[in-house]
Amino acid sequence: MSMKVVQASGKRKAAIARAVLRHPAKGQIKINNVPLQLYEPEIARLRIQEVLEILDHPKIEKCDININVKGGGKSGQTDAVRMAIAKSIYKFIGTKKIERTFREYDDSLLSGDSRRTEPKKFGGKKARSRRQKSFR
Repeated sequence: MSMKVVQASGKRKAAIARAVLRHPAKGQIKINNVPLQLYEPEIARLRIQEVLEILDHPKIEKCDININVKGGGKSGQTDAVRMAIAKSIYKFIGTKKIERTFREYDDSLLSGDSRRTEPKKFGGKKARSRRQKSFR
């Protein structure tokens, strides 16, 4: 039986997560080489586990998922990881039922949040702020 390898990526704000799913394997999930059970902070870990809990598919227990994530902050990274996991599982199994499950639970699991930071322009400190003028 040959090994099946699936790659997927998720982005959120400045964070980029790349997931590599291997099947058949031991069923470990690692984020930057840290097992999911030890991933801190706890709220991030729970948000990532949600993705696995809404699925009831026998093949998933036999999958190793390795995720590399960089950029952004903890929360952005968490959402990027969730998306990468969901996409890789969907790519691997690829049934309409799984897509429906993910979309019903949270639409941003398969299609990302396209909001990005607006670039700064001249004449102000930030993207939209401007220097005040006073000539009243």
